Amino acid sequence: MEPPAPPEDPKAYSYLLGLYLGDGCISPASDPAKNVWALRIACADAWPGLIEQCVQAIGAVRPENKIRLIQKEGCTEVNSHSKHWPCLFPQHGPGKKHTRKIELEDWQQEIVDQHTEELVRGLIHSDGCRHVNRVRRPLKDGDRWYEYTRYEFTNKSADIMRIYTDALDRLGISWRRMNWKAISVARREAVARLDEFVGPKY
Repeated sequence: MEPPAPPEDPKAYSYLLGLYLGDGCISPASDPAKNVWALRIACADAWPGLIEQCVQAIGAVRPENKIRLIQKEGCTEVNSHSKHWPCLFPQHGPGKKHTRKIELEDWQQEIVDQHTEELVRGLIHSDGCRHVNRVRRPLKDGDRWYEYTRYEFTNKSADIMRIYTDALDRLGISWRRMNWKAISVARREAVARLDEFVGPKY
């Protein structure tokens, strides 16, 4: 597939790419013969600010497209139709993302290299969270608890996990693998660095 023209707003595109890789899909909008596709991104209703940021990102990338908000159980689907979505998101395909290869095209990699923070923010806003972790430490004179803030990112796709950790490496943010589908950022300086451009969902 030939690369499309560069997105009108590459910074917004990098954020939207993160949302798409986490909670998005592309499917035929109606009659496949019309070659019109729907970009669908599921945003939890608990985070209305996230829905608005998703709408803004789509509007910046494809300002001529209509954007629809479709209520689902527990979430809102941000939906936009275009013939160009498969070109802008060539990672689309049949089946779930973790069952197929997910790789960035060279032109996408150039964008996320320039706007890495936005990619990470989109990935965390879709499949990540920021929370306070409480740990119990048993001592002779009784248990003691301590708390620390950390970011977690969870995804079943090894390829998407690699895209996320490669981005963290480019930003110099330390991370560790919790298990096969979860990445933790917990060091104080690493959390502070993410807080500069991600912060909690709202």
